[in-house]
Amino acid sequence: MERKNAWEKYEEGSKDYKKLMTFGEDYRKFLSSHKTERECTEFFVENCDFKNLDDIIKSGKKLKAGDRVYRNNRGKGLAMFVIGKRPLEEGMNILGAHIDSPRMDLKQNPMYEDTDLVLLDTHYYGGVKKYQWVTLPLALHGVVCKKDGTKVVVNIGEDPKDPVVGVSDLLIHLAGDQMEKKASKVVEGEALDVLIGSRPLTDKLLDELFPETKGKKKDENNQRDEAKKERVKYNILRLLKDKYDFEEEDFLSAEIEVVPAGEARDYGLDRSMIMGYGHDDRVCAYPSFRAICEMKTPERTSACLLVDKEEIGSVGATGMESRFFENTVAELFEAMGDYSELKVRRALAGSKALSSDVSAAYDPNYPNVMDKKNAAYFGRGLVLNKYTGSRGKSGSNDTSAEFVGEVRKVFDDSKVYFQTAELGKVDQGGGGTIAYILGNYAMSVIDSGVAVLNMHAPWEIISKVDLYEAYLGYIAFLKNA
Repeated sequence: MERKNAWEKYEEGSKDYKKLMTFGEDYRKFLSSHKTERECTEFFVENCDFKNLDDIIKSGKKLKAGDRVYRNNRGKGLAMFVIGKRPLEEGMNILGAHIDSPRMDLKQNPMYEDTDLVLLDTHYYGGVKKYQWVTLPLALHGVVCKKDGTKVVVNIGEDPKDPVVGVSDLLIHLAGDQMEKKASKVVEGEALDVLIGSRPLTDKLLDELFPETKGKKKDENNQRDEAKKERVKYNILRLLKDKYDFEEEDFLSAEIEVVPAGEARDYGLDRSMIMGYGHDDRVCAYPSFRAICEMKTPERTSACLLVDKEEIGSVGATGMESRFFENTVAELFEAMGDYSELKVRRALAGSKALSSDVSAAYDPNYPNVMDKKNAAYFGRGLVLNKYTGSRGKSGSNDTSAEFVGEVRKVFDDSKVYFQTAELGKVDQGGGGTIAYILGNYAMSVIDSGVAVLNMHAPWEIISKVDLYEAYLGYIAFLKNA
């Protein structure tokens, strides 16, 4: 049952082809500029015409069919709703994606000086091949939250005028022992320290930093003496103070992510693909967002869930395991003047969802890990994964045949190109999504996303036509499921 290539649907130069390529360019720009869950959430809020549900609740206004509301989860996730004509109690059509991606996070006490070099200590986030993160131009994105409540936004390495930072690697001439190690040990987690500076403070700058000790033999607070010992570190701290007005201690309450620097790029001589950081899972989050923005007044309430922490198990207050979504649905009922605990439970159990997450694309360079009959291929459209999990489907949602049939009909009726796949051969490994967590509410859920090459690497690759078919599929699902 080989699926057709979706590019056959788009004649070069046609109106639909131009729409596809424009959508791909819009997404490429989004991916280039929004590399953290905070940045994605801010973009979605600023670029939608939805009202804040918390403001609706405070005002005492009642929601009705056609109303468009969102709720922000600590700046790291979002739930969006377009209220439908049918009672909410009957359930919703839901798109659920995540907006966090593998990366490196700065530790709380990250900065140190060693042999006149200053580095930042990191802790990697999510499943990564650590050796892929060395010798790359990297950028720093995040926030520093100070004790007085002020929040400083950090973004270093994206503007072409900015410097970049990075993790060094051992030169090949001295790498005899390193080359004998297993790939998991070639570069270890504690070696992923980011080099950020090498220029020491001059005596003149020392005097400017500590004018009260200028000319004195003794420094009662030892600050000047400490700065003399770590001149490079204190020079970096001086630069951070000048630019961002925060002290070293403020790293304690900072969330700064180390990500690949630079824009996403068209990939391939035919510009049919996009290479960029964070396709997993923003390549599903972005078309999900665009799809719900297309909804006017649907029959069933449309919902779009964009969550954090999927890459580390969907845990915590901003992950899918939290009760944020459930609580928000309860608030929806209250804002409609129709709250009851039983109706919330019925609404969740009666919902239908696409867990919009990526799938592994077949790679001709590594054919042995795939079952070619059940693999996802570039250009063949949106991917349905009936189940994910590892080996014996451990951690999988494994949706029902009935729901698979229903979703097939929705896509076929709307002429959406789709394919079905598994995440590699049975005993090769595997992975999970938020599907099983949504399934815990007894709703019908299936994984549905875009195939990705180089998944979890600093630079991943997707097909533009698969991206566009995902967008069309998500619209069809919200309207017709």
